[in-house]
Amino acid sequence: MRFIVRRLGFYLVAAWVSITVNFFLPRMMAGDPVQLMFARFQGRLDPRALDSLYATFGFVRGSLWVQYVTYLQHLFRGEMGLSISNFPVPVSQVIMTSLGWTIRLLTVALIFSVLLGTFLGMLAAWKRGKFVDNFILPASSLLNSFPYFWLAMLAVYTLALGRNWFPLGHAASVNISKDWTNWEYIRSVIHHATLPALTIVLTSLGGWLVSMRSSMISVLSQDYIVLAEAKGLSNRRVMVTYAARNAILPTVTGFAMALAFIIGGAFLTEIVFSYPGMGYSLITAVNTRDYPLMQGIFLLITFTVLAANLIVDIVYVFLDPRVRYA
Repeated sequence: MRFIVRRLGFYLVAAWVSITVNFFLPRMMAGDPVQLMFARFQGRLDPRALDSLYATFGFVRGSLWVQYVTYLQHLFRGEMGLSISNFPVPVSQVIMTSLGWTIRLLTVALIFSVLLGTFLGMLAAWKRGKFVDNFILPASSLLNSFPYFWLAMLAVYTLALGRNWFPLGHAASVNISKDWTNWEYIRSVIHHATLPALTIVLTSLGGWLVSMRSSMISVLSQDYIVLAEAKGLSNRRVMVTYAARNAILPTVTGFAMALAFIIGGAFLTEIVFSYPGMGYSLITAVNTRDYPLMQGIFLLITFTVLAANLIVDIVYVFLDPRVRYA
């Protein structure tokens, strides 16, 4: 219990630091979104309308300290302002729309990459030094060395543009009405998400495989594995029940640490495929100096990673009794 309380305190401090950085980072960028919007009208707006524009978008014209305090007050009330690039839609609504597509894409990709990587890592360690290990390990390491965006561009060029097997852009066909009870729409969503998800799976697969293989090899040298084999237990039972069960603990911890990199990779993949998720919304916000939307997306990413790490810490307490009684 003390371990969980200590970790919770750490994550609360980390959340406050993240909120503070999230406030100052966009304001360090060159350009003022309201001034840019005002310039687009090329003198057709009265300069006195600037104050109204600042008030409309929730910007406080004052010292950074006043802006920071006001930002915290709005944040605790759940108010993130209006999106400049999607005016007058609230930031929360833009995020919720984009978040749905990203969650679907990322959940499917994560499940496949973690399960497949863990299984192949377990198999490679059990068959260490044999053909399976000698083939799987170099292949996965090669895929893991590719940047997300590079593999995504390669997939677009070969499978979408070259072969025309997969569509480009959008999350579903624009000719089909959005209806989750319509099988044609569901099939279109799956078709559009297959290539981005495959890119994320292939790029992140190697990390899970290498981690599980290394942990499994370390576990296989333990005395309880030798004892299980001496009892005459089947290879499958020794591999799964005794070795893999203990080897998977570091993988659980690594999941939370790798989540931030996978989210970043998913965002880059969405940008390459013009997939209407959080990554595409983020690049749009950056290009239009949409401070409220940028802050909302960055904050969501930060809280997601912190929450995932906290959940893993809690799960680890139940998986490893040594942590529970520390």
